[in-house]
Amino acid sequence: MTRQSYEEDGEYLALVEDILDHPVFRSMEQYIQHGTTTCREHCIQVSYLAYRICKERGWDCRAAARGGLLHDLFLYDWHAPVRVRGHRFHGFTHPAVAARNAEAYFSITRRERTVILRHMWPLTPIPPSTMAGMAVVWADKVCGLRETGATVRAIIAAVFGRRPAF
Repeated sequence: MTRQSYEEDGEYLALVEDILDHPVFRSMEQYIQHGTTTCREHCIQVSYLAYRICKERGWDCRAAARGGLLHDLFLYDWHAPVRVRGHRFHGFTHPAVAARNAEAYFSITRRERTVILRHMWPLTPIPPSTMAGMAVVWADKVCGLRETGATVRAIIAAVFGRRPAF
């Protein structure tokens, strides 16, 4: 797969421009997801990676692109203390919150809703029912590891004065 920016991919943008341009989606820029990556940036990265995987294999790239963009539309700072955010177990509960928000603000299909609801598998018990859903699960893990790893490397560099080999 060649490296390409989502901003240069007209087919991708045609599928998701209503979401990318929406003020609610843009508001995700205020929340940090992993390390220094915002929730908005993370969702775009997951969406575009899942879209490219599905497109290359002939799977449902629309569901992957849209479900990937909305998979973390929970609209709160998950790092905040429980007394501030009002609930525990973010990893288990945010898919349902994101699905409710996605339905409230966007026109999504049943398949896209299912992608959102099942993206935390295997932490949540029901696995994805489509290859688009599995692509979002995989892309979410890859992007999350990449984002967290960048922060870990930066901390190690700050402490030891050099970048680690990994």
